[in-house]
Amino acid sequence: MTPSDCLFCKIAAGTVPAVRIFETDRVLAFLDIGPLIKGHTLVIPKAHYDPLMDTPNEVLADVMAVVRTVARAQVAGLKADGVNITQANGACAGQVIPHLHVHVIPRFAGDGHHWNWNAGRYDGPDEMTALAERIRAGLPKDGAA
Repeated sequence: MTPSDCLFCKIAAGTVPAVRIFETDRVLAFLDIGPLIKGHTLVIPKAHYDPLMDTPNEVLADVMAVVRTVARAQVAGLKADGVNITQANGACAGQVIPHLHVHVIPRFAGDGHHWNWNAGRYDGPDEMTALAERIRAGLPKDGAA
């Protein structure tokens, strides 16, 4: 996808309308048009980045600073009891728009939403150790984040 085809790039550029909540020079927060809970906000870098793994650290830091700002505002302004923060990469993970974005979802006691998280299990410590070794093998050799 190119930035000219990307819905979130168009929103950032102002060519597609959105209800903007907050923005900086590099980051935009706006209401999701299909909210999980009313007040559900998306935080995006204004420039096109996707996936998270290819996004520069400084852009991720800017995005997460705005995520925190929005979360604080949802608690203060909406009197939210809590906040869910979620981010997906790839269609199999549930990502619909291929532009880095973070969902900031205000939560209220009794709001009726449930994640239905069905926790799995490892076969045992040997399987956990083997998986950890495979993940560590994928880490950068220079220790960079």
